Amino acid sequence: MAIALSVCGAAWGIFTTGTSILGGGVKVPRIKTKNLISIILCEAVAIYGIIIAIVLGNLLEDFDFYNASWEVTAANYYGGYSMFGAGLTVGFSNLFCGIAVGIVGSGAALADAQNPTLFVKILIAEIFASAVGLFGVIVAIILVTKVKMGKSASI
Repeated sequence: MAIALSVCGAAWGIFTTGTSILGGGVKVPRIKTKNLISIILCEAVAIYGIIIAIVLGNLLEDFDFYNASWEVTAANYYGGYSMFGAGLTVGFSNLFCGIAVGIVGSGAALADAQNPTLFVKILIAEIFASAVGLFGVIVAIILVTKVKMGKSASI
């Protein structure tokens, strides 16, 4: 879920801001290079999802459900639900982050085409929009800090 939703958010943001950069770049070619920061911020959203998926994948361990004690079973259930929640948290926060960065990046490209002094002011709003994805990653890391899986896991 972390990778799928994060990549969808990044793709949506790149599509939204990319069309405005290309459309505005027809009349004002100088905005094409300066507004690529919006595309880079959208790509970072997908990278956040990949990072968390790797972290969660490294936490997985095998255990025998039928021969495990109730403590080991409970710890593995806790770990599984925590990792699922972390994946959903990162996925949805990055989906909405990609949409937000795309919309703000689209506005930044069009505003920059009209008035070059507005670019830095709108870029600050875009950075705040991209912080949502980073907050999702931080929350996911906090969710999985106590996860212990496998045969020797205990609460």
